[in-house]
Amino acid sequence: MHILVTGGAGYIGSHTVRALLAQGHRVLVLDNLSRGHRQAVPAEVTLITEDIHHIDTVRDIMELNKIEAVVHFAAHSQVGESMDNPTIYYDNNIVGSYCLLEAARQAGVQYFVFSSTAAVYGEPGKIPITEDMPYKPTNVYGQTKLMIERMLAQFSRAYGLRYAALRYFNAAGADHDGTIGEDHMPETHLIPLVLQTALGQRSSIKIFGTDYPTEDGTCIRDYIHVTDLANAHCRVLDYLIMGGISQSFNLGSQHGFSVRQIIDAAKKITGRNFTVEEAPRRAGDPAVLVAESQKIKKVIGWQPQYSDVENIIADAWQWHSGHPHGYGTSR
Repeated sequence: MHILVTGGAGYIGSHTVRALLAQGHRVLVLDNLSRGHRQAVPAEVTLITEDIHHIDTVRDIMELNKIEAVVHFAAHSQVGESMDNPTIYYDNNIVGSYCLLEAARQAGVQYFVFSSTAAVYGEPGKIPITEDMPYKPTNVYGQTKLMIERMLAQFSRAYGLRYAALRYFNAAGADHDGTIGEDHMPETHLIPLVLQTALGQRSSIKIFGTDYPTEDGTCIRDYIHVTDLANAHCRVLDYLIMGGISQSFNLGSQHGFSVRQIIDAAKKITGRNFTVEEAPRRAGDPAVLVAESQKIKKVIGWQPQYSDVENIIADAWQWHSGHPHGYGTSR
């Protein structure tokens, strides 16, 4: 198929581009490079540096390239930033996604896979989180993703678009060959911060709260290897092409890893000891956030293959140790 990947120069998007290519699809990347990296896009893939807000231009790109499916990653995704500066999240995530959907509608695109988030659930009353739980996002980021899911459902009812929305928490790890990986500015994710500490780029890593009602007292979070996430996007696109109904799926590890488990595994994998500081809890941090994945396993047969903590950190370490400054300063 001819597939357009928006945000394909970003972290999860670039890994999904590779997975789609491995399946034999023809892939086109659209990314304005505001947060993506040109170097993350394979040399054989055309990168168009365009913004999803430009409906007519994006429609023309889709028509010219005979695009049949869109895989959509082009969204801002930092929770703290979304609360401090909500306007860019409403504009980029909601308005931009509407423009992309309208361009796809005008171009006759039939299939749409959306990178959503388990943050649409907020702080659920029970764990693991299942797809039938109430939607109560507690931050602007989660609110914008939920609004995009609702737009997708409305476009599906009105225009026949077939879509899937994939909800997950923490993408982690890197491609097994170590040539692409996670590079955010600023970095806010735990595993890269821990590995930066192992590299000596940070003086210490902080554990925020050691008195949670968990086995080791630290928060537990859901981590999925980015390669497993990429494969899930490919599998769900196949499901839609084969006539699957539009719906949302959770992607989760179902057991999660604690902050201390991540740090201990990083010390083991890297062979480096580094300073760990204990700090008070941060306001609003739940003890456990883990998503259930039985639905997607049953419906499309997806199974995570690389998402144990040591695999995740080993692949992430290969990337970070080989690229201590990420993709560098050029974009």
